[in-house]
Amino acid sequence: MGKRGPKPRESGDREWNADLAYCVGLIATDGCLYNDGRHISFVSADIQLIELFKKLLGLSNVIGYKISGTSKRRCPHIQFGNIGFYKWLNKIGLTHNKSLTLGPLDIPKKYLLDFVRGCFDGDGSIYSYMDPRWANSHMFYISFASGSGAFAKWLQKTLLKTIGIQGHIWGNKKFFQLKYAKQESLVLVRKMYYSKQVPCLERKRKKILDIFKIHQKIQSENSRIFLKKSSSLKI
Repeated sequence: MGKRGPKPRESGDREWNADLAYCVGLIATDGCLYNDGRHISFVSADIQLIELFKKLLGLSNVIGYKISGTSKRRCPHIQFGNIGFYKWLNKIGLTHNKSLTLGPLDIPKKYLLDFVRGCFDGDGSIYSYMDPRWANSHMFYISFASGSGAFAKWLQKTLLKTIGIQGHIWGNKKFFQLKYAKQESLVLVRKMYYSKQVPCLERKRKKILDIFKIHQKIQSENSRIFLKKSSSLKI
């Protein structure tokens, strides 16, 4: 057995900052609070995200591998014990068996978009396609998945109040999806990635940039076609 690292700080007091809010978003989506009142784990298919989580929380624990309950793949994960941090997570609304109990969370407005970026990197997705109904029509959507309808409704309401995007929720008793279409996605992405230095899952950030490059190219082409047609009109 290797030498143990320094024991994580057990104090229940936490001072909010952008990095902590981002990690709370990751825990709220892909994390787990065990029923022992002490241990917390985070699992992801992306090793970069596990390493980032470990760095931001100042953990010394070894990254291991476990079988994911949904994909049945061996995924990297990190587990650590900290009673104080566990109680603090309880205080802001995260509990054991959170997939069934997750609801409104006590996130400071100042750090809401960092938290949302963590949720996006945990259980969010973005996809795009060319809409066949119209020429040069490029569509894209950002969505957040959750097993809790109460959490999806709280997130929708909070983002509407904070940055003015409505979105819509689709789902059933076990799976809910909060989705934002193109124009609202543009607003959300610019708010979440307010700086090039914000911590994030690089794979998803690159996918967003690639989609936006396509969008800008199509917009430029549509503008060129419009100007060409306008200049040919006789007045």
